[in-house]
Amino acid sequence: MNRYFIDTSAFLAILDGDDVNSPAAISCFQGLREGDAHLHTTSYVLVETVALVQARLGITALRDFQDHYRPLLQVNWVVEEGHERALAAVLVAGRRRLSLVDCASFDFMRRLGLTCAFTFDRHFADQGFECLPERS
Repeated sequence: MNRYFIDTSAFLAILDGDDVNSPAAISCFQGLREGDAHLHTTSYVLVETVALVQARLGITALRDFQDHYRPLLQVNWVVEEGHERALAAVLVAGRRRLSLVDCASFDFMRRLGLTCAFTFDRHFADQGFECLPERS
């Protein structure tokens, strides 16, 4: 079974045709779908994605996300223990740009044994995860 984590940055690139990563994101997403990949994410990524899509791209893009992409996802709902682990990781890292959403994602990936993320966020590679699309 091919399992991948999908991050906010990938969703934004797919939905925003003006995003520099859009062509690579669309191609990668199509490849994952054709390969019958299982796409995982967290409720925190959903909240972040909805907020950013609505603010940057508008309601039509948000409806497109909800109608066409959200149903393809297996969502892990972050509960109190996951939130606490993620917050502790943010505090231990002590880095301003490492977000709670990212740390919750890393925690989830490790707990589920996922090794690959569909993302344009370098923090995933910094944490030792393989990232798609591959960068040259």
